[in-house]
Amino acid sequence: MDETRTAARMKSSWEGIPRGPRRTRNTLFWAALVPVAATVGGFLSQYPYGMLYVGVLVVLAAAGLGAGVAGSNWNRAGAAIIVGFGTLALGVFAGSNLYESYAKLLGERVDAVVVDAGERTNSKGDVRHVCHVVDSAGESAELGDIQNCHGDFAEGRRVVLFKDPLGGLEPWIEATDDRSLDPVGLGITGGAFVLVGGTMFSAGMRRRSQQDRLEEHRRKHGPPWRSRP
Repeated sequence: MDETRTAARMKSSWEGIPRGPRRTRNTLFWAALVPVAATVGGFLSQYPYGMLYVGVLVVLAAAGLGAGVAGSNWNRAGAAIIVGFGTLALGVFAGSNLYESYAKLLGERVDAVVVDAGERTNSKGDVRHVCHVVDSAGESAELGDIQNCHGDFAEGRRVVLFKDPLGGLEPWIEATDDRSLDPVGLGITGGAFVLVGGTMFSAGMRRRSQQDRLEEHRRKHGPPWRSRP
């Protein structure tokens, strides 16, 4: 029995596969890194001045890295697919929902009026909604879909802005001063976070070496057939 355990440890060491506490720590690291990076990337994409591209790159890197580790290093192809697509979805939902949560919970409430509203088409042909607002202090801002302007605020309508106390984000626009959050969006974001982290953890704790895959294939399909001379 001791010889078998020693041989197993030597084999796993030679293959570079951690066992016991090392495997658990390594798995927890990746299970936390991938969803956290996607969440941070999604939130960064809400900032102006080109941060959209930075955030998108962070999300794409997290998706590619997570799928690569789960699929290539741990030989869990199914987990790699779930992590890849789940990380992309997490980045999309986390950005807007964290933006709304941050603005409503910590933002300064300011009354404003929509002085102009409409649609604009960029050079690529993409149509985006635009709300030009002026608050009670006389400050004006041009808000778009990211700031909750989706074409439902008519010109001359009184609205409420939730301003970033740090001044980095554009104000979040709402019809009323209700600070309640969207439970559906937060639920999707939380579910995607748990899905990605849980899948990475499960794949890491059940990782396989190339030898394990060969042995599993041999058990299912038998030894390779050899032609007779």
